[in-house]
Order: sequence, then C-alpha cells, then structure tokens
Amino acid sequence: MAKLYFNYSTMNAGKSTILLQASYNYNERGMQTYLLTADFDDRSGPGRIGSRIGISQKADTFSQRDDLFAMIERRLEHGPVACVLVDEAQWMTKEQVWQLARVTDDLRVPVMCYGLRVDFRGELFPGSATLLALADEMREVRTICHCGKKATMVIRQDEDGNALTEGAQILVGGNDTYVSLCRRHWREATGDLPKSARKG
Repeated sequence: MAKLYFNYSTMNAGKSTILLQASYNYNERGMQTYLLTADFDDRSGPGRIGSRIGISQKADTFSQRDDLFAMIERRLEHGPVACVLVDEAQWMTKEQVWQLARVTDDLRVPVMCYGLRVDFRGELFPGSATLLALADEMREVRTICHCGKKATMVIRQDEDGNALTEGAQILVGGNDTYVSLCRRHWREATGDLPKSARKG
C-alpha cells in the first residue's frame, strides 16, 4: 500500500543526502524514481537536488502554481515509478500536499517528502503544516545545536550574524544565512529569553 511520508528537520540536518540515498537504493535495484524540487532553489544548479557533502541528482522542478498530481501522472505515462521523492517540501502549498496524497491513494505510488518543519520565526510552513496533518508516516531527521541538544528551530542571520525576526518566509540560503538551534538558544538569539535565564 502506497503511503505519503514526511521527513522533517531543521536546516543542515542532511535531508537532501537522505533523499538522494533513497533514490540511489531504488535505482540500484532497477526501480525508477521521480525527483521533484522547488523551482527557485537553484543552489545546486537549476533542476538539481544537491547535498552539502557534494552529491546531486537531476530533478524536475515545481512552482506553487503547478498541479503535482498532473505532473506525476504525466511522468507515469513514460514508465513505472517506484517512488516520488520531493525536496524542499515546506514550500508546497496546501493544495499541492493534497495532490500528493491523491497520488498515493489514486495512483498508488509512494511519495516521500523532505523539508523543514518551521521557519526562522518558529512558525509552520503551509506545506509542512499540511504534511503534518495528512502524512501516513513522519520521521524526524535530527541535527544538533551548538550546545549539544537536539536542534528543533532555525534562525535567519543578517550579514553581521544577528538573528532576524521579520522578513519573507521564503528566502533561499545556506550556512551563512541559517543556523539550527535548540529552542532555548533560538529564544536567546531572538531576544525571547530573559537575561536572568541565560546562564548555562
């Protein structure tokens, strides 16, 4: 039975690496995968999913206007697909997540989504919120804060390293822009932690 999966984390946890490894495992067994990523994320080049460790693979791109069900249905006309893998899933719309749910239910193709859970303000992305509601299975990809605790939040920094608390929800960036932190250190960085509580 096909399922909709949501693999979520903060920045720099290795989500894209895991996605590419999953695709490789399918391909190694002679099964085809269909990779999708957001059209405005071209950090690894247009139409590529890339990992910080240096591996990448070609992918089709989607915008928030695209019908993902129709895209996947068209791909199936050219041959079977063992699994659809979606990178940067947080940038999908609510409607697009429903389209992927219909892919698993109606086309019976598993869909594995990889993305962030919350933005730099500590708020859910629309795509992630809908995935949390609809996914058949969810898996947390863990990374750590500088203090050693599990990182669950992310800050966006300006060019001087100061945490920003306002701005557009979507801004493509890497290690120079985003830092993953535990909730306590995210609160400290964003000015939400009282000075009396900042020891330790």
